[in-house]
Amino acid sequence: MASVLVVEDDQFVRSALIRHLTDASHTVRSVGTALEALREVAHFRFDVVVLDLGLPDLDGSEALKMLRGITDVPVIIATARDDETEIVRLLNDGADDYLTKPFSVEHLSARMAAVLRRSRAAAGEAPPSRVIQVGGLSIDPLRRQAELDGAALDLTRREFDLLAFLAGRPGVVVPRKELLAEVWQQSYGDDQTIDVHLSWLRRKLGETAARPRYLHTLRGVGVKLEPPSDPQETPQTPRGTRP
Repeated sequence: MASVLVVEDDQFVRSALIRHLTDASHTVRSVGTALEALREVAHFRFDVVVLDLGLPDLDGSEALKMLRGITDVPVIIATARDDETEIVRLLNDGADDYLTKPFSVEHLSARMAAVLRRSRAAAGEAPPSRVIQVGGLSIDPLRRQAELDGAALDLTRREFDLLAFLAGRPGVVVPRKELLAEVWQQSYGDDQTIDVHLSWLRRKLGETAARPRYLHTLRGVGVKLEPPSDPQETPQTPRGTRP
């Protein structure tokens, strides 16, 4: 079954969704604010996010844009708002589906199943890919798996996309605009989004910006990934690796 993140501030609604989704054999995590949701998708892998718009700290439409900045996980909007103009805008902003409250759990389950079918079918259309090897890094784009010196890296979807894109161009300085366009599918955006993901990646690779091994930032130019210049150098203990 699916791994689901429920983002809902109403405790009664959230508890009901958790109970019914768990009964349907889904794995469920839940939060009540947009910032908590962003932290969750940055550190855990989900198959689908169910997002309420009426959140206490940030409007759900803004939360959707921020989610799309760090993950491509399917998002189903669940809200009492039923304005057609807003529905169209949310779908254009990256929502995969939309449910108007009140709705039955059966209806939500059917929408989730449809979204997951589309997501998995799209993933299945990817052409066969080779394993990318850069120094001690091994990246399999087809299986979406990455290892560092034989230890599996626990990466979010966007972290994996960024690492795989840079690893596919070893030694090449990639401009930030190109990263936004190719990894985030955005023609413009905030450089801080890239910096945050680079920071998370460096932590998991056991390096820092001050002492880089694989990831190198050229101020005002871009980012490159290349093998360590000194393979014998002992890296910091990586966070996010599995033996």
